[in-house]
Amino acid sequence: MKPVWQALAWTSGVLGAAITGAAVGVVAHSTRVAAKRNPDDPHADEPLGRLRPDRQSTVAADDGVPLAVQEIEPADGGEPELTVVLVHGFALDSRCWHFQRRDLPELTDPRVRVVQYDQRSHGRSGHSSKRNSTIEQLGRDLDAVLRAMAPKGPIALVGHSMGGMTIMALAEQRPELFRDRVRAVALIGTAADSVGAAGLPRTWLSRVNPVPRGLALLSSVQPDLVERTRRVGDKITWSLVRSLAFGDRAISPAVVDLVAEMIGATTVEVVTDFLETIGLHDRKTALAALRTCEVLVLSGDADRVTPFSPHAEVLAAELPDATLVRVEGAGHPVMLERPELVTEQLTALLRRAVGK
Repeated sequence: MKPVWQALAWTSGVLGAAITGAAVGVVAHSTRVAAKRNPDDPHADEPLGRLRPDRQSTVAADDGVPLAVQEIEPADGGEPELTVVLVHGFALDSRCWHFQRRDLPELTDPRVRVVQYDQRSHGRSGHSSKRNSTIEQLGRDLDAVLRAMAPKGPIALVGHSMGGMTIMALAEQRPELFRDRVRAVALIGTAADSVGAAGLPRTWLSRVNPVPRGLALLSSVQPDLVERTRRVGDKITWSLVRSLAFGDRAISPAVVDLVAEMIGATTVEVVTDFLETIGLHDRKTALAALRTCEVLVLSGDADRVTPFSPHAEVLAAELPDATLVRVEGAGHPVMLERPELVTEQLTALLRRAVGK
């Protein structure tokens, strides 16, 4: 049976590479070209993902992987009341927080300092081994960032998707940090358990689906072939990203470009390295550490990756004092799709955290 399985795995790998190419291929569409699709694009001239930080640095994770970090001080130069750390999700990078990174430093009530970083194997951070491509390790990475970039003072943690899971992993590892210093937590488009129970992950995280396993095998022995194959789907990638990631068909083409660019920069090897840990994620018990914090649970009700029901509802049930926000018609990257609403909710959360 071994030769049969190997043949199936390789065939599935090629098929998976083509599917992944269609779903996460490198996008050749520039913002200029995207704007032609919709001349009324409100973000056609927005420098999406290109804002310059006040400082850039590198933090070494406990296994030596370098994590790329950015700091943004309050716009008015005043003393911040707390540090807000933005933690991005799977197959994205810190650019997904563009609007929040742009607007939160403008606050004066409260005045905040923003720290954002690229998770391991994402964005400008270093590549991780498969062994350490786990949510447990991401929790330790976040701890390393906090130790280096916010060693004292109150903290607010904002996590999207796998970023929310990262915060839960840190709560599991260091509950005392949440009691003593973390004043607020925002869990956006994320889940505490059973990620593969609903939505798009249900098929890809299924243990009986040979495609992800075949794709992982192929990407480990023929990574160049996989990356070349995924590019076959470039011409239809943009439409698929818009359809699968967002709830609003009228979403800004420039925003779709940014999401497709981030996804396309994530190699198939990285995608397959993290699939198992996402599928096994179960940290409902870790949520107890968040009960001393102000908590926001926010999700779009058109999210196909971590559907509002059951995921946001489960989080709200485990955290009965949390503020639950259901964003009508929004998809998975809700902070890009409905940036004004998300920033408004984060601002209210921060004000509650500092007692204003």
